Amino acid sequence: MLIPGVCALVAVLVPSVLIHFSIIDAYTAQILTLSGINAIMALSVNIICGVTGQLSLGQAGFMAIGAYSTIMLTSSAHLPLAVSIVLAGVITAFFGFLIGFPTLKLEGDYLAIVTLGFGEIIRVVLVNLKKWTGGPNGKQFPTILTLNPAVAYLVIIGTLALLIILVQNFVRSTYGRAVLAVREDEIAANSTGIGVFKYKMIGFVIASFVAGIGGALYAPFIGFVKPEQASFTKSIDYLIFVVFGGMGSTTGSVLAAFVLTYLQEFLRFLQNYRLLIYPVILILVMIFRPQGFLGMKEFSFVRAFDWITVKISGRNGASRGKKHTATEEHNV
Repeated sequence: MLIPGVCALVAVLVPSVLIHFSIIDAYTAQILTLSGINAIMALSVNIICGVTGQLSLGQAGFMAIGAYSTIMLTSSAHLPLAVSIVLAGVITAFFGFLIGFPTLKLEGDYLAIVTLGFGEIIRVVLVNLKKWTGGPNGKQFPTILTLNPAVAYLVIIGTLALLIILVQNFVRSTYGRAVLAVREDEIAANSTGIGVFKYKMIGFVIASFVAGIGGALYAPFIGFVKPEQASFTKSIDYLIFVVFGGMGSTTGSVLAAFVLTYLQEFLRFLQNYRLLIYPVILILVMIFRPQGFLGMKEFSFVRAFDWITVKISGRNGASRGKKHTATEEHNV
């Protein structure tokens, strides 16, 4: 845990300091921070699709619930922003439980259709609750995080790192292994005494909580939320991150979110044509690399450190061996 913890601190603190001293400009900092929010959403989709093995097309709806909950808790209830973000995640997890209870008995396409309908219901409800949500025009939020790019990066990327650690620990736990068993074979898992519905629900609720946190961070960072945030196209965008990186790979999903978010900004000169990039990328991935770039593999700082250590020690041993041989030849 020491090596990943140190790497996470470096990834969070060093760019934040560089942003504070304007070594990284505000525009680049905004892209990196938005990539962090997209990575949190990709992490949410990966939990439900990659880890639990269910196809959900409504994660953007959970994100919208988290975003609007944060606005109402902060503006109306006057709660501190940190408390509002955590409570927004809890509220979203509760909605995930309500939706998951009747729908997780479905499988495959049926579950995808139901979650798709849920996202559209959320969008329509947000449009019509004008008093609370501002209707189709959306609702503003005091741009607390936007005022300071360094703080925004520190909070959002720090939250991403914390969520990754918690999710990885969950996957390696007894509950996580039970969820993986359900993903691999529901019949075999049920025959060994694993409650299939129970562990599907656990994965679904955790994914909803993470999506709620993503929305809760999106609202103060952007400063404005519209009901379109719950649209079907947004859910597809987050699903593309996971498919591109590798369904089941946390590392792949997070890296894909950063790469594709930056790619869209880099190709902004193409105007609306840049929106064609995601479908083209998805088609190419499905043809040439259907398992995604990393598949189900995870990057391990510990294994990388061990590999570097072995390489260095091997080179030192080889050099010492050459010196010893040269000394023997000289003596002869």
